[in-house]
Amino acid sequence: MPTPNPRRIAFIGLGAMGSPMSQRLVAQGYDVVGSDVSETARAQLAATGAQATDHSADAAMGADVVILMLPDSNVVDAVVRDEDFAGALSPSSVVIDMSSSEPQRTKDLSIFLAECGVGFIDAPVSGGVAGAVKGSLTVMVGGDDDTVASVKDVLDTFGRVLHVGPIGSGHAVKALNNLMSATHLLVTCEAILAGQRFGLDAEAMLAVFNISSGRSGSTENKMPNFILPETYNSGFGLRLMLKDMKIAVQLAEQEGVPCELGREAVELWSEAADVLDPKADHTEIARWLTMTKGSRGS
Repeated sequence: MPTPNPRRIAFIGLGAMGSPMSQRLVAQGYDVVGSDVSETARAQLAATGAQATDHSADAAMGADVVILMLPDSNVVDAVVRDEDFAGALSPSSVVIDMSSSEPQRTKDLSIFLAECGVGFIDAPVSGGVAGAVKGSLTVMVGGDDDTVASVKDVLDTFGRVLHVGPIGSGHAVKALNNLMSATHLLVTCEAILAGQRFGLDAEAMLAVFNISSGRSGSTENKMPNFILPETYNSGFGLRLMLKDMKIAVQLAEQEGVPCELGREAVELWSEAADVLDPKADHTEIARWLTMTKGSRGS
């Protein structure tokens, strides 16, 4: 049995990532109240002994820490700026946005919450569903030192915590990371496809790439575990990846730096999003490439 922890945590968003993350908090002894529109998601959390509700304001009432794991900044804003939700927040509480949100909107939201007397940090994650289950996520944190320190024990539950800068920094780093990840996943798929057409074995190519300079998370993890077996079940949606890519390109444009390759990658991933199922996993970019590009020139 875990040692009971008196801190009460509201967890808003019990989806593919939020579900295992909230369950890890329960396993660590925290008093968790989860909220989600999905009855199934609420039932899964309740089965662990935690409380669950379909009203985010009810979950936030009396919470020391409120964690958001939501689809995007639009949803985050809708939840946090809701009068009932904002009114339920305790002045001494800390809101942690672990969603993949837009950095500037995160800064704007921090001003709103500061006016409510509530602490706020952004702490998006990388590592997928498997990392959420194992507690091996990379947690990228933006916020002031004191606020981050006050919730460090909570963040440690999810994996390795890296404080990367002031508010909004976590969301900026997450978006830039995913732009890089998506770009090298696509070029990896192109390289594997070219090699296969030439007559090379995919696993033989990966064996070379993974001990050479072409090595990446795509060659070490995504290609052998989700693409070659054709399971395409990494747990991270293609449209979520595209959303993060767009955030990163927008950030680069705002800062006046070149992002030609990033824009091209966004265009290609957008083409895939138009063709694939709305719920497609991001690793299905490989299947799209074979479907729409692989026959060119043949």
